[in-house]
Parts: sequence; structure tokens; C-alpha cells
Amino acid sequence: MRVSRPVLAAALGAAALLCAAAVPAAADPAELVTVDPVGRIAPDGTVTLSGSYRCTGGTGPVFVSSSLSQGDARVRHGIGGGLAQCDGAEHRWQNSGKISTEAPAAGPARVQATLMELRPTGILLLPSFHALTDQDVTLTQG
Repeated sequence: MRVSRPVLAAALGAAALLCAAAVPAAADPAELVTVDPVGRIAPDGTVTLSGSYRCTGGTGPVFVSSSLSQGDARVRHGIGGGLAQCDGAEHRWQNSGKISTEAPAAGPARVQATLMELRPTGILLLPSFHALTDQDVTLTQG
């Protein structure tokens, strides 16, 4: 079964939002995810966020996902997701997506980035978080 990128991004964003509190207190301190201080808004409303990550050994697929909040901190919008390489090296990530309700505005925003693995547990794949960060950013046009 082939899954489209928007569907995958939405699923990853939803899983990250629902399970954000599940980040283990004993997470490996060598694993991290960062968010660059500036995000971009394209003329068509597409938001692009970026940063870096580092993780080690995963038994299932690992993803870097991001969400954006502007104004009401209780409302988050998933902004893409992609596969991560958990080889212990630092890598760059970049996610893009459109917000379905209202277009984001240039200015301050809050981004949450997660490094999440889907670990096989019996017949299920359950989320396991390697790293999570919240970062204030500035969105710019262009």
C-alpha cells in the first residue's frame, strides 16, 4: 500500500501531538532535535521549518515531525515529517506544509519538533520518542 506524503505527515503530526507527553525522562542525552530560529512562508502559504537532529539505533522507522503554533498556544498545526537516520551523526531536517485553516502570518511563532520511532510491539507499531523540543521562531515571508 502506497501512502501519500500529506497523509504520512498528518499521521506523524497527530501521533506526535497526542503522545508528546510520552517522552521518557531517561531519554539518551546524546539524542536531540533542534529547530532553526527562522521559518519561511512561501507566497502560496507553504510553511518551511528546519533544524538538526541526532539519534542512535532504532528498531523501527524513525521520523522527524514538526508542528507550528501561532497566537493560541493550544492550537498546533502539523508541518510535515520525514524519515530520520539514527546512526549517531548529526543530520539536518526540513519539513514543509500548508495549514488548512488559516494562513500563518509573518512574525513570532512556536515550533515543536519531535524525533519519534514507531517500535514494533507485538502486532502494533507504538510511538517511542527519542527527542522533543519546543522553540520560539520568527516566520518570514519568502
